[in-house]
Amino acid sequence: MKIAVLDDDPSQAGLICEILTASGHVCHAFGNGKEILAQLDKERYDMLVLDWQVPDLSGLEVLRRVRHKLSGTLPVLFVTNRSSEEDIVEALAAGADDYMVNPIRPGELTARVQAMLRRAYPVQGTSGNMVFGDYAFEMRSGLLTLAGKPIDATQKEFELALFFFNNVDCLLSRAQILEVVWSRDINTPSRTIDTHVSRIRSKLQLRPENGYRLHSVYGGGYRLERLPR
Repeated sequence: MKIAVLDDDPSQAGLICEILTASGHVCHAFGNGKEILAQLDKERYDMLVLDWQVPDLSGLEVLRRVRHKLSGTLPVLFVTNRSSEEDIVEALAAGADDYMVNPIRPGELTARVQAMLRRAYPVQGTSGNMVFGDYAFEMRSGLLTLAGKPIDATQKEFELALFFFNNVDCLLSRAQILEVVWSRDINTPSRTIDTHVSRIRSKLQLRPENGYRLHSVYGGGYRLERLPR
């Protein structure tokens, strides 16, 4: 999933993005309210993580504008130093879905984000499976199928394919892929990523007739696109 993070403290924004990227998400950090609103007008995000006290416009004002002009259902989590009951009530009343008080506990942040995303984007299929059109990922067994037929994929190919499907239509850099799938192993050569991408493109038959296309972006990385059928 693609998540926008609003926080004027680079170290705090970096920590949030590091935690969520390790969980398979793509994070973009913004340092002020006007900047994130301008980007939200141009680009779709699956979730927002907002600090309250930021330059230009407060996180609360950003939330109110998002709810009024952009989306009433986009998941929004506040992560802030403001801890009074009045602040929490005000944020929730303005449309926030959840609220966390610093300092960040990585496990709690990951769990809250995953719970919010599950509520906002329920996945079709039985418990433990993730389904994207004709593609199904059985999380417990590691089995990947296309239209019910098993695909012979290694564990890394399974993880890489799932990362792409969880971030469909998003440009994923090699650095992001390396961080999530190979746990930031700096000894992993770029050609290893390219080889795995080529293999899942072939094994998953990522072609227009199956509703998806995986292609490289020069100087950028890779993008899995959802196509009309």
